Amino acid sequence: MAERAERATDSGIVVPAYADATGRTPVEPPGAFPYTRGVRADGYRSRLWTMRQYAGFGSAEETNERFRLLLERGQTGLSAAFDLPTQLGLDSDDPRALGEVGRTGVAIDSLDDMERLFDGIGLGGGVSTSMTINAPASLLLLLYELAGERQGVAPGDLRGTIQNDVLKEYAARGNYIFPPRPSMRLTTDTFRYASARLPRFNTISISGYHIREAGSTAAQELAFTIANGIAYVEAAVAAGLPVDAFAARLSFFFNAHNDVFQEVAKFRAARRIWARLMRDRFGAREERSLMLRFHAQTGGSTLTAQQPEVNLVRVALQAFAAVAGGAQSLHTNGFDEALALPTEHAATLALRTQQVIAHESHAAATADPFGGSYYVEYLTDELERAALALITEIDGLGGALVAIEQGFVQDAIEESAYRYQQAVERGEEVVVGVNAFRDPGEAVEPPLHRLDPAIERNQVARTRAVRAAREATAAAAALDAVRAGARTGEVNLLEPMRVALAARCTVGEICEVLREEWGTFDAAA
Repeated sequence: MAERAERATDSGIVVPAYADATGRTPVEPPGAFPYTRGVRADGYRSRLWTMRQYAGFGSAEETNERFRLLLERGQTGLSAAFDLPTQLGLDSDDPRALGEVGRTGVAIDSLDDMERLFDGIGLGGGVSTSMTINAPASLLLLLYELAGERQGVAPGDLRGTIQNDVLKEYAARGNYIFPPRPSMRLTTDTFRYASARLPRFNTISISGYHIREAGSTAAQELAFTIANGIAYVEAAVAAGLPVDAFAARLSFFFNAHNDVFQEVAKFRAARRIWARLMRDRFGAREERSLMLRFHAQTGGSTLTAQQPEVNLVRVALQAFAAVAGGAQSLHTNGFDEALALPTEHAATLALRTQQVIAHESHAAATADPFGGSYYVEYLTDELERAALALITEIDGLGGALVAIEQGFVQDAIEESAYRYQQAVERGEEVVVGVNAFRDPGEAVEPPLHRLDPAIERNQVARTRAVRAAREATAAAAALDAVRAGARTGEVNLLEPMRVALAARCTVGEICEVLREEWGTFDAAA
């Protein structure tokens, strides 16, 4: 796309890089502490956000094909979705994985699968990859590094993000394996490992998305996400890492819902709160340590199976809110995702939604376009106030980890979700096509994505073939080293895990060793 030196409307009005409500230069411009108005002085004028569509299903080859399709159609970053067995550290041939292999994401059991996933996609070029993986996040990061090495890419040239946010799994999503405290060890070991070997990789994406999907309010999403961020920073500092050595590689992941003005205000308040916390509470001094950078995804829980085409409008509004709020990257949901994984058609329309916002709405022409709005400034201040009050309450309980262990966070989310559902059932909250403006005469289901049952059988056979072909003695020795590292706590656990993965040990085998040493988390208990 040709870059324009000056921006103007079709009426010839010059558009400034940023402005307040009266067109005068504000006291606090974008790119300046506390970054309420954005982390870049010129917003998206010199560089658009990364269009990073979340994709993954079936086999590594099928997901690779979808990745290539999206890149060909203008996507600028990759985002890998993994199936439930992978997220729970189970190999595809584990009996507990039966019926779930490749269903909600791609199945990755070994280095062979990771190499297939990125076959023909140069990991050292302009591509960055986000991986939505938490309990076994360190293993998927290592597989990505090993796959890059086999392409001839040095670890220091790899770019991307692993979610690696296990606290929100206990609080909202449920895809955890180990108890919280050893899980936090894996997180801090990952920080240390990546700081030395993968300096361009974001080692955590502290996620409010799933907190909001579980039913929280915007203020709760903001507070619980930042409280989790505080817990990760505290754990890393306690493990001996200087705050400025890792803080710049922390990133966030927020939900974008339908209330455009509240969502814009939420993103603005998040940056302001985090900058002040990092400076005043943790003593961070590097400018990038103070900047909250975030990925946004449109709200999956807002999508309806009824009149699914209406979801296109919801997604467009939510995406606009994320752009106006200054997201660094964005995923837009397919309109059919309340029914199935998105089809190629739905995924393309979702990407086109971002492209229309970027190139036709001119929302990227100026930074923080809602800055100075009486309403948005009011909402920003009020969301900050509400979030800080909740963070103070969590601090009083002993921090996010204790608040989750005590069920405080879970109870608050469940109560908010219940209140909202009651309001929908009473008709106080209107959901078009669900409790108002229903049209049963047009209840036509669009073409849906269907998974071939043979995918699971083939993946099981592949995983067993990997075990049969590897050097058995080397694999056994590597797993023993992982066990010893888990017991002592004296080594960075990613070092023996990397050796094990290179020896063709599987994700499930390594996680099983850790289960035996650490146990598993029982939410009911």
